Amino acid sequence: MRYEDGLRIPTRLFEAAAWHYPIKVTCACGRSAVFDPHALWYRFERKRWDENFREARERFYCRECWRTKGRKLRPAKFETCREEPTIHLPMPDEREWKRAINRFRS
Repeated sequence: MRYEDGLRIPTRLFEAAAWHYPIKVTCACGRSAVFDPHALWYRFERKRWDENFREARERFYCRECWRTKGRKLRPAKFETCREEPTIHLPMPDEREWKRAINRFRS
């Protein structure tokens, strides 16, 4: 977590989920997708992937660029936003989420 102008800026997927900041992933071609932060955190948690934004960014690629150009292009931007999610992944169950929140607070 870091602060900018007194506002907390998440640097990990769990922080974004705990503070309800959707994640926007934008390709260099201009296409973008907005993920629900809770579901995205849960996906990374289940697969035991690093949830740091820098590491998480490497797990994404533009499907359309892959289909048309035959290459997996990594996102140009990986950031939080205030838009509605466009990609819906399975959500964590309530007990799992509450356990994670309790670990975060302590």
